[in-house]
Amino acid sequence: EQLVESGGGLVQPGGSLRLSCAASGFTFSSSIMRWYRQAPGKERNYVASISNDGGSTEYAGSVKGRFTISRDNAKMTVFLQMNSLKPEDTAVYYCYAQAVPLWGQGTQVTVSS
Repeated sequence: EQLVESGGGLVQPGGSLRLSCAASGFTFSSSIMRWYRQAPGKERNYVASISNDGGSTEYAGSVKGRFTISRDNAKMTVFLQMNSLKPEDTAVYYCYAQAVPLWGQGTQVTVSS
């Protein structure tokens, strides 16, 4: 059972990034998937979630309208498209499989000019 995030990096304010989380070793299509983030010195916070079939999504208020969560069950991957990035979005981003439960190792996102 494994979740591997990728796609993080350094981006200027107003820019975009697309995070990916590749799953293996469990029935991905049966699990609600979530993204969380943790800024330095702060607790891990919920960002977004998507139902097992992709038909329902939810977002934290701080990212609603800027971030989009999606999934491809055939590729066992969940995505987080992040637009209009702000410095306060800087954090390590983690994906989470509710059905297992299982965390990925995280990917760093830094928004800075």
